[in-house]
Formats: sequence, structure tokens, C-alpha cells
Amino acid sequence: MAKVIDEETKAELQRILGSLVFPVKLVFFTQQNACPTCAQQRSLLEELASLSDKLELAVYDFVLHGDEAMSYKIDKIPATVVIGERDYGIRFYGLTAGYEFSSLVQAILLVSTGRSGLDPQLEELVKGIREQVHIQVVVTLTCPYCPRMVHVADQFALVNENIRADMIEATEFPQLVQRYNVTAVPRTVINEAYSFRRSVTC
Repeated sequence: MAKVIDEETKAELQRILGSLVFPVKLVFFTQQNACPTCAQQRSLLEELASLSDKLELAVYDFVLHGDEAMSYKIDKIPATVVIGERDYGIRFYGLTAGYEFSSLVQAILLVSTGRSGLDPQLEELVKGIREQVHIQVVVTLTCPYCPRMVHVADQFALVNENIRADMIEATEFPQLVQRYNVTAVPRTVINEAYSFRRSVTC
């Protein structure tokens, strides 16, 4: 099978992943026949995990390991969970290629270092949220603006256990594109009831 990550990118990734502090576990949910992009995502994760001894990959079948999927609140595939010292509620649904590969790498760095990078005042505000918040950022792999929105959602999830952050790849989940009336990306959906998009769209 052809390599997903080229050698030049691998060298850069090894440099970046050298700054990992705590181990990171990637939990991947797949299904052999019902998921066209699952094999590609699995290959990407396997190559990525091989680049650092602080990265671990666990792979589960979405149907055969339904209890495991339920425990992580996974309801669609391909799904990638990024876990550090605890499960911060950071999920990637769909292929994390193109611009969204940087989102995945940023999420790994976030949970490994435990540092959000948020402005201290903003971080305190986010920590003060007491209600359950589910943030979904709908993206495409060709959108250069989408990773920033995904990263902000992940930052919020890192500092507050009441917040969940999902990346949703639009072409993989057209039913969600229709439900949320996505006409441009990034589209951010909060608790199903409210959605907005940035003024700069793809």
C-alpha cells in the first residue's frame, strides 16, 4: 500500500511530535465495507502513530465493538478520538487529510501538553461554562480557514469538560450538511440549535 505521508512531511512531523509531553492515544472507529474512506484514515493514523513513541493507536470496528463506540459517544464513522491524560471530548469525523491534517496534529499537541494557548481571560471565561456544550465544526479538506475554527473548539474542550468538540468533514456526511444548511465552510454548530459561519468562507 502506498504511503499516505511523504518523507519530507514525516521529517517535519517527527520534529513537531518531539515536543509531546504526555502520551496521546488515538482511538479509531472503522468498518471494513460500509466506509469508503476508513481504510485511508486508518493508514494515515498508523503512519502518524509510528512517528513517536508517545503516540498509541487503538482500532475498533464500529459494529463489532458497539459498546466501545457507545462509551466514546461515537455515532458515525470514520471517527478518530484524541485522548491525553483524560478524554477531553475531541473528535474528528471523516478523513483528516488536506488542511485538516494540521487540525489533527494540533489536537495531539494540545492534549499532550495540556496547554490551551488561549488568552488567560478567555480561558477563565470558558472554564466558567457550566452547561453541556456540543460544538461541531463542519469543514472541507480544501478549506484553509477551517483548521482555525476546529482548533478553537478543541481549545475550549481542553479547558472545560462540559464542552465537546467535533470536526465534521462535509463530503463524508452530506446528511449533516443538509441538516445544518451548510452553504459555505467553516460552519460552526452549537448544541444543534444555533449555527453560524465565518465571514471568510470556502
